[in-house]
Amino acid sequence: MSNHIPLFAMNRCTSVEKLDENRLLSVCRLRDTETVAEVRLSIALPGLEIIAAEAVFSHSRFEPPADLEERLARLAGVRVGSGMLKIISGLLGEEENCRQLVYMVEECCHGVILSLTRRVLEKAPDDEAGRFAFYANMVKKSIRLYDRCAAFAKGGRLVREYEKELGGGKP
Repeated sequence: MSNHIPLFAMNRCTSVEKLDENRLLSVCRLRDTETVAEVRLSIALPGLEIIAAEAVFSHSRFEPPADLEERLARLAGVRVGSGMLKIISGLLGEEENCRQLVYMVEECCHGVILSLTRRVLEKAPDDEAGRFAFYANMVKKSIRLYDRCAAFAKGGRLVREYEKELGGGKP
């Protein structure tokens, strides 16, 4: 008799592509044991306004909402930036079958923020101590970066000072 060990695997990737001078495309792809899905957001520059959203759930533990296209259409006009997480959740819904969709839309938005942060990263000083202080200060100035990529992950070297200021709690 063999032991049955449940298996779980996950691969999630978010990419941002500049389509032209006026538009970005942010795509979040998820493939795990329970879900195969893709969310695509078209973003207008320079205002970072969502102009189109689409999603495909090829396989999911939960059926996506029957009115998925209608819910995604509600995102048109939402700006990527402060307050967007509550807005996205409110527009897409908080039902259990919407959680993955909301998360993937948020990932697309965070991808846009991180892609635009690259220009700021290029301004870091050349010396190691200066770079460290520069990057650590970035998190303090823009808490949206906190835990959004490996460099700014919880417990990491670059966020320790920020976490001390929080008293060990979450932002």
